[in-house]
Amino acid sequence: MVRLPSKRPANVVDDVVIRFSGDSGDGMQLTGTQFTHTAATIGNDISTFPDYPAEIRAPAGTTFGVSGFQIHFASHNIFTPGDQPDVLVAMNPAALKVNLPDLKTGGILIANRDAFTKANLHKAGYEEDPLENGSLESYRVFSIDITTQVERTQEGSQLSFKEIGRTKNFWTLGLLYYLYDRPLEHTLGFIEKKFSGSPEVAEGNRRALKAGYLYGYNSELFQGTYEVASTRREPGLYRNITGNQAIAWGAIAASEKSGLPLFYGSYPITPASDILHELSRHKDFGVKTVQAEDEIAAVASSIGASFSGQLAMTGSSGPGIALKTEALGLAVATELPLVVVNVQRGGPSTGLPTKTEQSDLMQALFGRNGECPMPVLAPHSPPDCFTIMLEAFRIALRYMTPVLVLSDGYIANGSEPWRIPDEDELPDVTPRFTTEPDGFHPFRRDPETLSRPWAIPGTTGLEHRIGGLERSFDTGHISYDPENHHKMVETRQAKVDGIARELAPTEVDGPEEGELAVVGWGSTYGALKQAVHVLREQGHAVAHVHPRYLNPLPADLGPILRRYRRVLVPELNLGQLRTLIRARFLIDAEGLNKVQGKPFKVNEIVDAVLRRLG
Repeated sequence: MVRLPSKRPANVVDDVVIRFSGDSGDGMQLTGTQFTHTAATIGNDISTFPDYPAEIRAPAGTTFGVSGFQIHFASHNIFTPGDQPDVLVAMNPAALKVNLPDLKTGGILIANRDAFTKANLHKAGYEEDPLENGSLESYRVFSIDITTQVERTQEGSQLSFKEIGRTKNFWTLGLLYYLYDRPLEHTLGFIEKKFSGSPEVAEGNRRALKAGYLYGYNSELFQGTYEVASTRREPGLYRNITGNQAIAWGAIAASEKSGLPLFYGSYPITPASDILHELSRHKDFGVKTVQAEDEIAAVASSIGASFSGQLAMTGSSGPGIALKTEALGLAVATELPLVVVNVQRGGPSTGLPTKTEQSDLMQALFGRNGECPMPVLAPHSPPDCFTIMLEAFRIALRYMTPVLVLSDGYIANGSEPWRIPDEDELPDVTPRFTTEPDGFHPFRRDPETLSRPWAIPGTTGLEHRIGGLERSFDTGHISYDPENHHKMVETRQAKVDGIARELAPTEVDGPEEGELAVVGWGSTYGALKQAVHVLREQGHAVAHVHPRYLNPLPADLGPILRRYRRVLVPELNLGQLRTLIRARFLIDAEGLNKVQGKPFKVNEIVDAVLRRLG
């Protein structure tokens, strides 16, 4: 049995939002990921939002140990994981307590009845059982004894009691596969591969998956099943991809295009660690990964790799970037190509390590001592991370400069469908090494880009030294001359500013002039794009502008924004891009700010714009 004919005609719907929620040990991330992969295989458009607890081992049953995974899948193009779930799966009272406020009125609530014990209710802060006191009348509640059903399914198996309990997530997944008419093949194949070394565990999970599906079919709890058709797409080969995967693969693609081996120096930190994990799997592409003893060693080793002529990269999150700061100043002073990835998270200090935020923009622009300019780029979605990495390496090699890429936890862990590009679609990422010794000195400038030559150490006639001390513009020797220092500072700044000359025109989604422009950066893209579409359907002349280049800002950004009567800048911080726009363009930009560790909802943007339009 892989798929049974429905007893009733399926209800055709355009899109659905499901949130799986439970304890950290309930396997909700795996459940959501498997549902996502199956939806992608069917051809739905998808957008996901995994939500991890900050506590590594929070006490079971507590609200701060709740783990969630939200998936939005549709028969048309979508841009966000959805504002509110249509379906909430709550594996215990704490999961219900945390997530119920987001569930749509009239939405489906599937609760594990067996977990609503007196002890668990107390841990979650409930004085009464919400499944019995009438407080859930606004929802379609399906209270199912999932734990009991799983134990019956595993009768006669060789699994321990604890191992049997771990199959609850696959039972629940099977139930949702029935409800939304999903095939089981993909997940059955995953189980076979994942648990190939443990036949008993594999069999237990297969039993649970099929049993959950059959329970939905035979119990007739639901009025019918639901069907979400596949999305029409541009022809090509697609796969589901997370932001961190895309960053890793973009770096590998840049290595292949440049012909240089990739070196990644890193130190584990949430939510950037998956980049290191992914790159370490690809030694067959010549990738070298070093898990250094600390953040300083990680970036220093990457600078050394760049000096030796390799394609160098380092990555971290906000606190780790702070530790790398002095060495990043060295990379600017030595003018070496290096790509630095900051997967932002909630701060300050340790802050909210598993939650998303956009609060490191000012750190990226100005968080180093001295006049220390670096290009800053920001991807707007998981697939865009692949493209932005190729662009970051292109700029780093062409302008001989470190480049900082600002991702965040929302993009890093979220996933979307991605069309795998053909090789001829990828940009040119060609290094330009100096080989001629005539007239060589390490800071002799290219008249077009102001970049210095890249010479492999030890090349005959090109022996040289570089370092953090200021260099003479004319000879490359150490110089303490005041006028020379001023000239070198201006030159390094002009080199970065000059990148703006070759940027493509800034895209404007909407009217070229009008009532209001919504301006964002990074991961707010999906919510802003969808909100602006809603507003235009209501008849408002509202546009969306979303620059990917934050330093230098596009040269045409100021003239574009002046064509609108009002400018609104939604950010997951207290107004960092807004401050930059007001300072650079003298435009009275307004802010819409949210610092809750959560992304914007579409309705939040729509309501904010409507208030400003009166």
